[in-house]
Amino acid sequence: MTCTNSGPKVIMCKDWAMHKVVVLALEGVIPFELSLASRLLGTAADADDRPLYEVVTCSLDGRPVRTGADFSISVERDASALAEADTVVIPASESFVDIVDRDALPRGTAEALALIRPETRIVGICIATFVLAAAGLLDGRAAATHWHQSAHFQRCYPQVELAPDVLFVDAGRVLTSAGAAAGIDLLLHVIRSDHGSAVANYVARRCVVPPQREGGQAQYVERPVPQRSDAGTSATRAWALDRLHEPLQLADLADHAGMSRRTFTRRFRAEVGLSPGQWLTQQRVDLARQLLESSDLPVNRIAERVGFTAGATLRQHLHTAIGVSPGVYRRTFRA
Repeated sequence: MTCTNSGPKVIMCKDWAMHKVVVLALEGVIPFELSLASRLLGTAADADDRPLYEVVTCSLDGRPVRTGADFSISVERDASALAEADTVVIPASESFVDIVDRDALPRGTAEALALIRPETRIVGICIATFVLAAAGLLDGRAAATHWHQSAHFQRCYPQVELAPDVLFVDAGRVLTSAGAAAGIDLLLHVIRSDHGSAVANYVARRCVVPPQREGGQAQYVERPVPQRSDAGTSATRAWALDRLHEPLQLADLADHAGMSRRTFTRRFRAEVGLSPGQWLTQQRVDLARQLLESSDLPVNRIAERVGFTAGATLRQHLHTAIGVSPGVYRRTFRA
């Protein structure tokens, strides 16, 4: 296994043989979250269609686990499987919000988490953040959790740097997501960090989900429902994607949509969760990553193709997004 730890934003790995993922199913686990790792990571494959992840599920004692729905699940492994994991995924359970400090962490859960090796990556989905915080795994780290529980979490764990309104946070060894669907975004991010955009996009297509929503994108919190209108921004977004190489400005986007800049910006943010400028930068970085993976184009030429003014601008935005230079990214993921 060859890994490059590029800092708190991303761990990039490639060429590992069947990276082992262990999903820990705790009492009251939410079935949707429980299935995400198997469905997403289990779909990832290399160019020869060989699986890139082995995904197994365990409970604390190897016995059936009651879910948050009207059924239980049976598993074949107990918590000892955690000691063999390269990545541990902890799905949410509604009971996690009652874990308000370290003393509230059930003994069996604490003992199971202690089996995880120091180098193992840990992924917490939704309010699994409470379990990780109670175990001391988030002390001094940034983290995300479901917006509905963010204030409660901050009261319980002030030592954690909570980002209350983002989809997910990659803090290096420990990664956390907001609500259930944000777990999809986080696991696609894991695949993209490990194996590049092509593999992550393939998994997204197989699962019929958007290939990329960046972690900094806002959660969809409660707000008044806007009046229905056919004058959305989707057509303009499609138009812009065909013109990323052009010096698009807010005025160009608003003119295409037939709106004032203020109205366009408001509607765009409501639909996408980002400002038009943030979204354009995200799309350009994503296209640059694909070109770095799939072509021999020089960095300056790629910068021109994606709409950045110079190679230095591409380097800056790529480093901000994933913490590495174009050269390091290309060497890691060159197909």
